[in-house]
Amino acid sequence: MMKTGVLVLLAIVCAAPCDGRSAGGWVKPTHGEPWPKPQSIVNHGGYVVVRPSVFTFQILNETCDILEEAVNRYYDVISKTLTRSGSTSVHRHKYWKKDLMFQAYLDTLDIELMAPCEDLPYLHMDEHYELRINSPDVPNSGLLTSQTIWGILRGLETFAQLLTIDEDGVVLKVNSTSIMDFPRYSHRGLLLDTSRHFYPVPAILLLLDGMEANKLNVFHWHIVDDNSFPYQSEVFPELSEKGAYNPRNQIYTREDMRQVIEYARIRGIRVLVEFDTPGHTESWGLGIPELLTPCYSGTKPDGTYGPIDPINENTYTILEKLFKEVVDLFPEQYIHLGGDEVSFECWESNPDIEVYMNEHNITSDFKKLEQIYIQRIVNTISKLNGSSVVWQEVFDNGVQLPKETVVHIWTGDMETELKGHNAILSTCWYLDHLKSGGDWTEFYVCNPDDFSGSEEQHRLVLGGEACMWSEFVDPTNLSTRVWPRACAAAEVLWSNHDDLNVTEAERRLEEHVCRMNMRSPVHQQMEGVPLIFSQNHDYQILFKDENSNENPI
Repeated sequence: MMKTGVLVLLAIVCAAPCDGRSAGGWVKPTHGEPWPKPQSIVNHGGYVVVRPSVFTFQILNETCDILEEAVNRYYDVISKTLTRSGSTSVHRHKYWKKDLMFQAYLDTLDIELMAPCEDLPYLHMDEHYELRINSPDVPNSGLLTSQTIWGILRGLETFAQLLTIDEDGVVLKVNSTSIMDFPRYSHRGLLLDTSRHFYPVPAILLLLDGMEANKLNVFHWHIVDDNSFPYQSEVFPELSEKGAYNPRNQIYTREDMRQVIEYARIRGIRVLVEFDTPGHTESWGLGIPELLTPCYSGTKPDGTYGPIDPINENTYTILEKLFKEVVDLFPEQYIHLGGDEVSFECWESNPDIEVYMNEHNITSDFKKLEQIYIQRIVNTISKLNGSSVVWQEVFDNGVQLPKETVVHIWTGDMETELKGHNAILSTCWYLDHLKSGGDWTEFYVCNPDDFSGSEEQHRLVLGGEACMWSEFVDPTNLSTRVWPRACAAAEVLWSNHDDLNVTEAERRLEEHVCRMNMRSPVHQQMEGVPLIFSQNHDYQILFKDENSNENPI
């Protein structure tokens, strides 16, 4: 896999906020408490010491490429955890031997995958795991078990988050702990809009790293929109040649998309791609003008175009070929078909559409016209052995959807929308809605289950997504806009709602943001907390190409 540039934190970072050795910020971080909060965590008292120079992961049972990649990845995470100290020596002081709370060295974490690996993450995959560190049944040892590779991935992330740096910055400590964990919801997503602003592949991979650290498992790739068409199609190359901001360097080639899919796959993240129609398609018309509806002023075309033309049979021929290519490229079972915010003004002005609607006895009922279009597109995806996700307007307008179709709710009342189809929620997790001073708490108090309705309706909720629309966001501020606000949504979607408390979460989130910054991304500061990279601490943030041996400049 191609190496990419990443943000590298050099010299001393996070010193005061992470280890609490000075006055620090207004919020005192926890030490070795995971995010999102596990379903059950028991501390047995005492701790074990991890010496990175001798520590190993030992695979006891099944293995596969996903597990082997993960082990290598988390070796690197553990190594970076000590980078701040500038030393990986385990031979200084060894003061912990005199500490009554010290119980053993943890030189190995046994990994027991109970069943063969699955190749691809999917909706309703089993992410349950159990992690025991020096517990009564696993004394002086560590054991991670799961029936699935997806559970092993989540458990490895939790293990990495349990590690804390000792007082001398020489070794890592882990509390004697037993954890039993699984997600509250199966769909825990993050949407990125790559049409309004283009994001190079390294920026997307960095976002996926953050998703892994927060146990988010769906990357919703809103890949095209009115503004640009960066998806490079082999069947219709003119779409990106004319519709991308720059057809040479602001497109996603098939190699690019495969790289994102693979990078996500080995982290247990599904890639849900969205092609939003019939609205939000102005960029499509630059490459294939006949796809869009000609708008009229009086009896003559006015030179502008509206949504996709729903009465042109060639529209459906083109879209079926395009979606066949998309379904073949993206292994995810679901494709997001959009269907939101369709303006009817252009359709209303077009005399051919007026004739069509009169012939089909739907005169002036443009919701019915939209329903005819969406119905055919949904049926096309079913014909290609795929399943659909649609924005809620499609359901609201009465389209007869296959039972497996998922409705994506972004506005209005949950109870009204939950009628026979599974749903995901984004109403309260729009990351483009920014308030000064930090607003993660507003994302944290959102509860997808907080609506009146029948027990059956509550069971229809699959989870939710935080949405990063990109009108005012680009690669320079993506990480700071997404994190840690999306961390709040991630914990709500994973953890037991009855265990969530803003005051308690604030200290864990302070530690978690620092932990994420140490791994590589730079994130927005929490409300009321001074900059983690404060003037009292030596730091430098540089962009480094991992392929280069030269010092970053």
